[in-house]
Amino acid sequence: MTALVAVAHGSRDPRSAATVRELLDVVRALRPSLDVRASFLDLSAPLLGDVLRAVRADGHRSAVVVPLLLGKAFHARVDVPGAVAEARAPGLDVAIADVLGPDPRLESAALRRLASVGVRSGDRSLGVVLAGAGSSHAPANALVSSIAARWAAGSGWAGVEPAFAASAAPDVPTAVGRLRARGARRVAVASWFLAPGLLPDRVARLAGEDALIAPPLGSDPEVAELVLHRYASALVPLARTA
Repeated sequence: MTALVAVAHGSRDPRSAATVRELLDVVRALRPSLDVRASFLDLSAPLLGDVLRAVRADGHRSAVVVPLLLGKAFHARVDVPGAVAEARAPGLDVAIADVLGPDPRLESAALRRLASVGVRSGDRSLGVVLAGAGSSHAPANALVSSIAARWAAGSGWAGVEPAFAASAAPDVPTAVGRLRARGARRVAVASWFLAPGLLPDRVARLAGEDALIAPPLGSDPEVAELVLHRYASALVPLARTA
């Protein structure tokens, strides 16, 4: 069977890699017969190239690399294909699946995480910041902004504002200020991050001590289902080239 090699960015924060492994445990529970392996682009081990070589050494002839990335920014467009090309695993056919976002399952997971800290729809006293990493690639930021606009239209909250931890505007204090100007007496932060780390911590710090902070998407079952969906979608072109 074609192996599933999930690749995350990697982080010096050990919580990040631990969360990725928890997510892949859920993936394995959904598909016990599938060989599912974790890998990282940088800062965490094992690296993607090392895992692809190990997959070939274990007898696999094909693998699907599933980027655990929420949008098509630099890492998805450059780093992942580059790492696959550099892996040099002769005899292993490798397909790269699409990134996880956009997908309604990610939005459902983010809303569940928000509900887990006590946020309910229809609360006109509450404003919500949808916080993502931020990117120099404008379409990746536009994805977060479009989700915030959709939530704002149907949530019954005082408002929903996108915000970014780095590389893009608005920042978190600006988003919070806009919500306060609309009458929000309380603020909650929805996480557009897969795992904990430096940037989610920065978002929480900038939001203020009184803000409700939702945890990252992590090992939500729908995120695990989405990983398997991306894997399955990439199998078709891989089979055609076999």
